[in-house]
Parts: sequence; structure tokens; C-alpha cells
Amino acid sequence: MKTKLILHYHLLQIFFFLYLLHFTNSSQDPSSAIISRFQEYLQINTSQPSPDYKKATAFLLSQAQSLSLESQTFELAKNKPIVLLKWPGSNPHLPSILLYSHTDVVPSEPEKWSHHPFGAHLDSEGNIFARGSQDMKCVGMQYLEAIRKLKAGGFQPVRTVYLAFAADEEIGGHDGAEKFAESDIFKNLNVGIVLDEGLPSPNENYRAFYAEKGAWWLAIKAKGAPGHGAKLYDNSAMENLYKSIESVRRFRASQFDLVKAGLKGEGEVISVNIVYLKAGTPSPTGFVMNLQPSEAEAGLDIRVPPTADAEALERRIAEEWAPASRNMTFEVLIIL
Repeated sequence: MKTKLILHYHLLQIFFFLYLLHFTNSSQDPSSAIISRFQEYLQINTSQPSPDYKKATAFLLSQAQSLSLESQTFELAKNKPIVLLKWPGSNPHLPSILLYSHTDVVPSEPEKWSHHPFGAHLDSEGNIFARGSQDMKCVGMQYLEAIRKLKAGGFQPVRTVYLAFAADEEIGGHDGAEKFAESDIFKNLNVGIVLDEGLPSPNENYRAFYAEKGAWWLAIKAKGAPGHGAKLYDNSAMENLYKSIESVRRFRASQFDLVKAGLKGEGEVISVNIVYLKAGTPSPTGFVMNLQPSEAEAGLDIRVPPTADAEALERRIAEEWAPASRNMTFEVLIIL
């Protein structure tokens, strides 16, 4: 019990300095060194599917050097580096604290941004426009700037603090965090607790999360008889997929209603987003318009809170969203 209380105390100290960092920087000149370092990190294009890990690694190692932190870089999968920084504690025998973040970000469509997604533009109100500014380069930089502030104040941690910057998270994390967690390198860190990402705060409150939704990435597929477009077809692939999409839409609306009514928080409901639709026969000018496709497919990004009834969701998928009675199947692409 005493060990747990001490660990909680040190975590509270870290939260306090992250919180203090947020407020003390908000009133400073936007061109301050802290903002500049954050912008420099954001300007590195680490978007999937071709992240510039080499440049990101060089930046992080330069930050480690400026903070006199021990550092090492290793690859558990080819061209997917993990940067591990170490701030030794006064009692290295105690379980350590690991501050984790990922370096890759999701793709972007630059032409639809008001400012370039890797320009890290800072406007007059203090807003920074950049891919990764929330997910999750902001957290990685908060770790570094909190340590910078702690070191400047002469603070010495009792427990060793590690910072891990891993690759691959936005495409499943199998070659990043998963391989890291299974490695002897991780086991030798003697980690007592890990801090990771959560939802961004819409205000000045710094929120801590102790659980996270699991990701279910799903492809639902429909089949039907192909034929000429001049004829009406019953139970076509497109018709059956449309029925499933409508069922998904109704479920999605029911979850939204719970949040809007204040009955549940956003993190307590199952979120479902349709991320792609695939059907039709390509032609030199687009698609063949007078042919009924024999197959149609939709991709679903489902996020399931720890408190949800996973078995009930599985039944819903099998019986309503992809029922065999409508010549439909589903494939689980990934569960995290």
C-alpha cells in the first residue's frame, strides 16, 4: 500500500507540472521557445502511409540531448523506430513511470485545410493548425516540456521516468507499441504505470483517463446477382448493403441521443463511423453506369467502451448489420 501511495504521489506531481505548464505558457509570447519547439515537431510530416520517422527521431534525440536525458533508438520492425528516453530516479529499484506517445499521424487532405497541415501555423488567437497537434504530438511535447521545467527547478525524481516515442499507432500499433510491450527491453524497464493519450480537453481542465475504448475495424460485404442496369433487381448487393448502412445509422443515432440527452458521456457510448464504401466496375471515365455490381462493401470504425456488452454488439453485427439471410458476411480487420 505504501508503494502505491508513493507512486500516486509522483504521478500527481507530474500531472501538476503538466497542468502548470499549460497555464504558464498561455500568457506568454506565442513566439516563445516552447511554442517554437512544438511547431518544429508538428512540421515533420509523419503521416501514414509514409511517415518521416528519420526526421522525427532526429528531433526527439536533439530534445533529449538538450535535457541531458539518456537515450536509445531501436527497431523491432524494419524502418519503424522507437525512441526511448530515460530520466534516472534516485531509487532505481522502484517500479518506473513510462510516459508513452506515438510519432505517426493520420493522413490529411491539404487542399481542404485553411492552413497547411504540416505548416504549424499559429494564428492571432493562439491556435495552431497542424496534423498531430492533438493526436498526439502535443502530449509528447508536454512530457518533454514538463521535464524541462522540473529540471530547471532542481527536481529529482525518486522513480526512474522513461519516455517512449513509438511508430505505427495509426495503422494498428502491431509493429510499434505491441512489439515494444512484448519485448525484453520493455520488461527490463520494470514499469509500474504507463501514461498514454486520451481525449483532448475542450477547456483549460487537464483530464486524466483510466480506461479507453477498444477499436473494432470491420468490413461488411454484400453479394448479389450482377446484371444490366435497365432492369430492377431484388436483393442486389447494393440494396442489401444499403439496408445494413441504414441499420448502422439508426444505431449510431441512438448512441448520439444518449450523449445529447446527458444520459451518458461521449466515452461511455459505442461510436460507429462508416469510413469507406466500395462497389461498382471501374471504367476509363469513372464507373460502368449500366451494370449492377455483384459485390458491395463498407468499412466501419467502431469504438467500444470497456463497460459495453461486447457479446450484444457481436450479435447485432451478425444479425442486423451483416446477416447471412441477405447474402452478407463480415470480416474483423482489427480489434485493439
